[in-house]
Amino acid sequence: MKELVEYIVRSLVDHPDDIRITEVDGERTVVLELRCHPDDVGKVIGKSGKTVGAIRTLLSTAAARQNRRAMLEVVE
Repeated sequence: MKELVEYIVRSLVDHPDDIRITEVDGERTVVLELRCHPDDVGKVIGKSGKTVGAIRTLLSTAAARQNRRAMLEVVE
């Protein structure tokens, strides 16, 4: 799941080398914390949060296939 998010975000941002994704595992839930360059935060979030919402939908679908839950947090 981490690789999926990294692949999507790398294609959106201007500074792909500054992307850091931290994975916090729980029993049935995975929390992914996304850190990126300050100039790229707006591109990841998108207008009214639509881009990050779409990424979260894809992440939830991938997690459901593994009988897990996944959450994505954009840390500024």
